[in-house]
Amino acid sequence: MKFTAVGDALIQRRIHNEFEGFKELTPFIMQGDARFFNLETTINREGECCASAFSGGTYLRANPEVLDDMKKFGFNMTSFNNNHILDFSYHGLECTRTAVNERGLVHSGTGRNLAEASAPRYLDTKNGRVALISVNTTFDPSAIAGDQSPRVPGRPGLNGLRIEKSLQLTKEDLECIKRIAKESNINAAKEISRKEGYLPDLAEDQATFGDLKCYLGETNKHVMKIHSRDIDRVKKSIYEAKLQADYIMMSVHCHQTGGTSKENPPEFLREFAHMCIDEGANAIVGHGPHLLRPIEVYKDSPIFYSLGDFILQLYNIELAPEDFFVKQGLTSASTVHELLKKRSKDFTRGLMTDKRMFQTVIPYWETEGTKLTKLELLPVELAMTGNHSQIGLPRRSEGPEICEYLRELCKEYGTQIELGKDGKLICKW
Repeated sequence: MKFTAVGDALIQRRIHNEFEGFKELTPFIMQGDARFFNLETTINREGECCASAFSGGTYLRANPEVLDDMKKFGFNMTSFNNNHILDFSYHGLECTRTAVNERGLVHSGTGRNLAEASAPRYLDTKNGRVALISVNTTFDPSAIAGDQSPRVPGRPGLNGLRIEKSLQLTKEDLECIKRIAKESNINAAKEISRKEGYLPDLAEDQATFGDLKCYLGETNKHVMKIHSRDIDRVKKSIYEAKLQADYIMMSVHCHQTGGTSKENPPEFLREFAHMCIDEGANAIVGHGPHLLRPIEVYKDSPIFYSLGDFILQLYNIELAPEDFFVKQGLTSASTVHELLKKRSKDFTRGLMTDKRMFQTVIPYWETEGTKLTKLELLPVELAMTGNHSQIGLPRRSEGPEICEYLRELCKEYGTQIELGKDGKLICKW
């Protein structure tokens, strides 16, 4: 089988019919039997949905017709299981699902309850059946879908991977945390509950600092682990898909970082990707941090830790709720122009000023059965300057810059990146 995929399509407006990127990129994308993108926005019309009390960072909303433009690129699979899907509450989620369904795009990762959100969805092609399972590690806690009980319907939302955070500390620093907690009374309420029997006692090698759990270890380390119930649910979805599909693709939205570099995936993400492949998944398509992350081939299966941005139109939102203005010290009597200008410190910081967010690749891979046999990448750049109709839209990139950047990222992961004569990047493992 053959596959193509891209990362975040943060699309906020229509793309004009004569955009050259359609001609440059669509033939490459169309090589795949399955052709995936991450829909990084909600789909609803102005005034149709109220905003949530929270957003994924910016309240994102686009009209349904933008999906027609995504189909012009050739895509037939998507996920909108990301940190923005409840920007316009449950109605916004349902409007998005309706618009995507009407255009025949296979999608997974959201639903009217948790069982529906975690279920695999299937694309039938002439060369085989592809399952798509979508998960997300970056979301407001209230966005995760809920299970149904015998008497209460489930809650709409996304298929989330809850991240449990803790600090591993040396003995000296653990004692220091205990002392500071005692002197500051940050744990006072919890200690009262503990004495009353509502919370379990802590062992000598454990401590809390507010909501942060700490425990004894040989070094100081921030530890992030995926909740065991969420892991079990993913395993169940993969097991189900193995009966129904010839190939299983995982969509993983993850903003968390490993160490101090945004390019580095967190340790738990690498462990999760390997676990999914061990369980029977065949490809991991990552997105979320808006830039490229390493590519790894594990057990003859590709792992794209992040494919960056395919479309980035963050300055093209046309409206925002009062909450968003207030957060920046304004009111909705101000314009969106003023809002974005203030948040970005006069357009000098943020995603739209960072060149890394405008560099990406489109992978094309082939398999024999489920074994990876070929992997090549088309370098792509999004316009950072020029006409407003062009900014944030993808065009084929020439030159060695993206190759050199990605080659350095992949060294640790055992993937070699070479620049071919035709400008495409060849992956060896």
